[in-house]
Amino acid sequence: MTEQNFSSMRAAMVESQLRTSDVDDQRVIAVMARVPREAFVPAERRAMTYVDRPIPLSGGRALNPPLVTGRLLKEAQVEPGEKVLLVGAATGYSAALLAELGVQVTAVEEEGGPEIAVPGVTVSRGPLNAGAPEGAPYDVLFIDGAVEEVPAALVQQLADGARVVTGIVERGVTRLCSGRVVGGILGLASLTDIEMVVLPGFKAPERFIF
Repeated sequence: MTEQNFSSMRAAMVESQLRTSDVDDQRVIAVMARVPREAFVPAERRAMTYVDRPIPLSGGRALNPPLVTGRLLKEAQVEPGEKVLLVGAATGYSAALLAELGVQVTAVEEEGGPEIAVPGVTVSRGPLNAGAPEGAPYDVLFIDGAVEEVPAALVQQLADGARVVTGIVERGVTRLCSGRVVGGILGLASLTDIEMVVLPGFKAPERFIF
């Protein structure tokens, strides 16, 4: 597949997936129209690059559909110079988009997880649910997938007033959520049901009901 083919598919993604699905932040649209998503997809799966479905990666992981990435970026409302903790960076596509938007990105990915090579992005290897406390406090927590629960360990790495975007798994359904941390407490609002990649290591603890 040629670069021209990918450019055409990227333009089609913007028009048919993003603009028609509430991704109306012009900065987000511009950066997703510019950054070559195919550079972050394994060679054997590049034909799927701009299909609105998760793309399987090694180790049981997957890359979120473009629409999910666009919605997360829109809701994050990042501003140049802010510090962003990106959890579940996968191959680095979202990290590249965030860096293009002018923020300082710390990307967390598991040991042995997908390779990440994005200029200007700090990569931290380890459990996703541990974050990267060495770079705290962060202005934004960008969880690039769905989790059952946002752990306290991540919330504690955020500045007061920090914004959070993530997916939440509820009864097998994944929902896009956003919120803020105020006084050390995270409040999240559910925005819409959307198909998202579920990240490992975020299972909610069992709660006993009497």
